[in-house]
Amino acid sequence: MLDCAAFPQQRQSLIRQELQEKGRVVCATLAEQLGVSEHTVRRDLQELAREGICKKVYGGAVSVLASQGDLLARTEKNGAEKARLGLACSRLVKPQSVIFIDAGSTNLAFARALPPEMALTVVTHSPIIAVELMKLPRCETIVIGGRLHTATGGSLGITAFSQIRDIRFDQLFLGGCALDSEEGLTGFDYEDVEFKKALTGRSDEIIVAMTREKIPGVARYTVVACEALTQLVVEADLPADTLAAFREKNIALVHP
Repeated sequence: MLDCAAFPQQRQSLIRQELQEKGRVVCATLAEQLGVSEHTVRRDLQELAREGICKKVYGGAVSVLASQGDLLARTEKNGAEKARLGLACSRLVKPQSVIFIDAGSTNLAFARALPPEMALTVVTHSPIIAVELMKLPRCETIVIGGRLHTATGGSLGITAFSQIRDIRFDQLFLGGCALDSEEGLTGFDYEDVEFKKALTGRSDEIIVAMTREKIPGVARYTVVACEALTQLVVEADLPADTLAAFREKNIALVHP
């Protein structure tokens, strides 16, 4: 039997595996599983944090996710799950409302799922989403301009900021790179995150659809705390403790 106390590299390898599988670890639980002190586990987590594997949080750590590439690459990944989440989002839209659809591959699936008979106004800074909206005969589409950001597929910069300044949204369908019940919604690009923050201040409801590989996890910059989210659209078969943690933040969970 492996003596975890005597082999720190093997111990840290086990912690890495736990982070990959669950996204979040608790010091007390790891200490019991590995037969070492919580102080030893905290040292291991500090080492893994220096390597960029996780971020230390109160009582444990949460996995740091890697960037998944540009929009076109992400569109091909987990297509069936994104289609289910997108359809669930489409059922939340209120007729005659003004909504903003943030850039992202899951929100692209959402735009494709909008019913053609619904009358509404959609604002977006994503050209590829705008193309999908052109197929909806009763949808008025407003496209926000600016410098096109390849990784996110949305326009950013001072032009984009100024154009949303005088619009109030009934619903914001917000994208993100990672989500954790304690760390909130996070992203990899600073400018994109700042634009998302500006959107949240202009919206009555904030709705996030998130694929399972992004939960729980953290990226570099914080977009918004979980408490600010109105609804979270996720698969129902996520771990029960993960879903319970979001419910404790008073978020309404919506399942496909």
